[in-house]
Amino acid sequence: MVTGMVLPDLNLPNKHFVPEQFRRDFPALNDESVYLDSAATALKPQVMIDATLAYYAQNTATAKRSLYQDALQVTTTIDKARQNVADLIHANNSAEIIWTRGATESINLIAQSYARPLLQPDDEIIVSELEHHSNLLPWQIIAKQTGAKVIKWSSDIDELSSLLSVKTKIVAITQMSNVTGFCPDLATISHIVHQHNAILVVDGAQGIVHHALDVQQLNIDFYAFSAHKLYGPTGLGVLYGKQVLLEQMPVWHGGGKMLKSASFDDFIQEDLPYKFEAGTPNIAGILGFNAVLEWLKSWDNKQAENYTKQLAFYTKSQLNQLTDIQFYSVDNSPIITFNINNIHHNDIAILLSEQNIAIRTGELCAQPLMNKLGCHGAIRLSLMPYNNQQDVDKFISELQSAIEILV
Repeated sequence: MVTGMVLPDLNLPNKHFVPEQFRRDFPALNDESVYLDSAATALKPQVMIDATLAYYAQNTATAKRSLYQDALQVTTTIDKARQNVADLIHANNSAEIIWTRGATESINLIAQSYARPLLQPDDEIIVSELEHHSNLLPWQIIAKQTGAKVIKWSSDIDELSSLLSVKTKIVAITQMSNVTGFCPDLATISHIVHQHNAILVVDGAQGIVHHALDVQQLNIDFYAFSAHKLYGPTGLGVLYGKQVLLEQMPVWHGGGKMLKSASFDDFIQEDLPYKFEAGTPNIAGILGFNAVLEWLKSWDNKQAENYTKQLAFYTKSQLNQLTDIQFYSVDNSPIITFNINNIHHNDIAILLSEQNIAIRTGELCAQPLMNKLGCHGAIRLSLMPYNNQQDVDKFISELQSAIEILV
């Protein structure tokens, strides 16, 4: 049996981040279950649940359509949420923030609205091998539609310089791999990409949770993430784009409130950001996410991430005591991906599930990367500041028991 190791300073109280207090804000956590699948979706704090429930129970007014008080308040809160997102990523203004259904839709919007009118046959889109399918398939689709080519990139910066050419129009890269936890050097990548007059698209679905980001300082052209990985609701995403790019892009969806006027002959589209937000928005989701963004301001997120890194260090030190383990993730990452030699990853997941331990196994929506790593699936645990050493100790103990059963 792997024995526990006391991690120095793991639970030292901090003026701005106290792990026990942070954990208490998540009602889904209890002593019987262990949640280690936050890279798939994060647990939800009580403030998000309360805000969503309050909307459905007490209001349900729609936004940007009516003049009664509840409707006006909903519209005001949605605008506030948009500004909170702009502040979070240091956008120039809130008009650069578009609400979508998730990071996947955000990247598809870029592909269809920005790239499709731009690309010509034999133009090139460079996509790293690290990518989640959501930052690969939209580029494959648009390449087929336009005759452009998707160019595979290992994510090595020296290789990027050799791949870039006058044909390169777009470079797509993750902020943080959902498989390995690797974080590319976005500052250097951005500098190189813009030297070649290409556009940089960054998938921030994993990275936004763990790493503060300034889209202006990094000169990122487009940035996408999903609310549900940042303690928010499912079905809500964010697309950031430089205003000059968003303004020149044609609308992608048509419908209510993305237009100023319409006839049977034509329509006049709304200004940013509304021209990309056809139909009734995910009002409850946006209100819930706004509550999350306000709640996050009360915590020292740098301290929270340092705590998570310490917990990840402890977890990996415990896993290293096991025999026949093969890691795929980088060190000092809240994402830890591995296999136990000669044991199928799904068998491990099933046995851990019986002990109320939630992990992720499989190809992790990144089949090309998994093929490069030489495996057809893996075990992934992902940590957040609401996890603690007791979660890890239970996971390690039950993993050891599962291995003893399966060998």
